[in-house]
Amino acid sequence: MALDHYVSQVHLKNFYAPELGKRMYAIRKIGLKIYQCDSYSQCRIEDGSTNPYLQEPRVVEEFLNDVEPRYNAALEKLRAGQLDAESIFAVAGFAAYVESCSPAGMRIHSASLRNTLEITAELLEKGGHLPPAPLELGGASLSELLSSGRVQFEVDPKYPQSIGIQTILKRLSIWGNSRWDILINEDKESPFFTSDYPVAIELGERPGIMNRIVPLAPNLAIRIKPDLEERGIVDLEFRNLRIRRWMATKQQVAAVNKAIVQGAETTVYYSSERPWITRFVGKYADFHIEPRAMKVPHGDGYMMVSTIAVGRKTLGV
Repeated sequence: MALDHYVSQVHLKNFYAPELGKRMYAIRKIGLKIYQCDSYSQCRIEDGSTNPYLQEPRVVEEFLNDVEPRYNAALEKLRAGQLDAESIFAVAGFAAYVESCSPAGMRIHSASLRNTLEITAELLEKGGHLPPAPLELGGASLSELLSSGRVQFEVDPKYPQSIGIQTILKRLSIWGNSRWDILINEDKESPFFTSDYPVAIELGERPGIMNRIVPLAPNLAIRIKPDLEERGIVDLEFRNLRIRRWMATKQQVAAVNKAIVQGAETTVYYSSERPWITRFVGKYADFHIEPRAMKVPHGDGYMMVSTIAVGRKTLGV
């Protein structure tokens, strides 16, 4: 079995601590345990890139071969504000892969599919297309059983991963043809963090649109403001990318790190030991990214509006 990294080693190595050599600091969100580690030992699972629902189960590895070798050169071009198509592909491709193939991404998209199944079941039952539930379940309707949690849909996380892999170029194209804020951080006392899900989110300028915040190195991050007018068009020349370079203030760095901690699935990584970091991570450790679904009445049924948001974890999640 292949041992696949769902956060590329080339990314994590940028967060190595100079005083540790080829290692970095890590802190668990649960228990706030701090340890030191290398990139190889982190963010990896057996056959993480293998998907049985695809005709070519490891096709995403071909995609990564076009992303990872270009990553470090892309960071230098980002810092200089002199991007080319290869660099945009590497950075947006890294983020798109994480959102598609990481455990957090699969959890989020599995929950979205589960919401769709529950609403579909409710509509089928309402239309009389489902038989009554077995008497052993107390005579309740399927909708009632789903609402109470006595019955649940199980979604194989590899299925939403397969959808993410098949649509990865579309997502990359949308992000690469959007607006980017390049955030330069010169405050060595407050470096950017990264995590096991380094595609943090924040509210965008339009309702329902979430910006992505992607840390790339301790002194570099980007904010992607998705332009949904590019949806459905695959343009890998990235002719519509618009960039702004910002020298991040201390408040902006703190806001980015807050989003990174909240978005992390289990672990936050950083390049410098600072006394405030444990307290900072602890303040936002009880949050994660979760799907939100809203049913809007439409004709005889519903239109489901789906988005993602930062929410406080519930027990057992």
